[in-house]
Amino acid sequence: MGSRKLTRREFVGTIAAGTGVILTTNVLGAAPSPAKADPFRIVTLGKSGLKTTLLGMGTGFNGGNRSSAITRAGNAETMIRYAYDKGIRFFDCADTYGTHPYVFRALKEIPRDKYLLSSKIWILGGGIPEAERPDANIVVDRFRKELNTDYIDLVQLHCMMSGGWTDEHKKQMDILENLKAKGIIRAHGVSVHSFQALEAAAESSWVDVIHVRINPFGVSMDSKDPGQVVPVIKKLHDSGKGVIGMKLIGNGSFSNDSEKVDQSVRYVLGLGTVDMVIIGFEKPDQIDNYAERIINALKSL
Repeated sequence: MGSRKLTRREFVGTIAAGTGVILTTNVLGAAPSPAKADPFRIVTLGKSGLKTTLLGMGTGFNGGNRSSAITRAGNAETMIRYAYDKGIRFFDCADTYGTHPYVFRALKEIPRDKYLLSSKIWILGGGIPEAERPDANIVVDRFRKELNTDYIDLVQLHCMMSGGWTDEHKKQMDILENLKAKGIIRAHGVSVHSFQALEAAAESSWVDVIHVRINPFGVSMDSKDPGQVVPVIKKLHDSGKGVIGMKLIGNGSFSNDSEKVDQSVRYVLGLGTVDMVIIGFEKPDQIDNYAERIINALKSL
């Protein structure tokens, strides 16, 4: 959609496709409480039982083959610890990002129950150096060693694109279900990269928590039309699934357009169906910047 800004009519109309709660609040002019305007307030991810901060840190911006922007820049530990000290309590990892050891070292002095760890298993081709794809229990055991933790709060299947993923990967889903029953992981779910996979997730009772790609411009999303995605997100949310919003900045494509960034943050938070958002920070000042943007967005809603 290029650099086109949304009109007020488009902005409100797309939000209305997902929820009327925020619109009602706006019409009444009710001001949010100070707690509700806090980007580090505690939220609950659906019925998963997981509680964490509204703003989380994604560690895999431009990630792949076990590296990411912050590992290549050499500032991963500094960034992760700064995020924690600022107030972030959710750290999103994946096998493809290669950030597990950095997260461990950055947070090793922090009691484990003070933050949530999320990671994702890559079961497709490419993405990681090895050709082998061991079963999920073997992979999760490696994750726990890399993170130096007895349990992982959330483990997801990464980047599902097929509309039939719930049938194609049922074996791994059952293994993760067993790991949850044993307390090795607290919740399981999926991140999706196609509209068909998103719809399949909405129909699956197995999904505890899902990453959804959402912004008002249709950039790096499962559909170029946000109006098509928003009702599915509402369905996910209404069924009790935890919803984590990602790609708010279109995978960084409009990060230098302050107006579009603010519009996207306000739009996603205004849907009322996204429990929390994660952003892939590269520099400490970005954490401060986006925290302030979220405060302003929440106040405006």
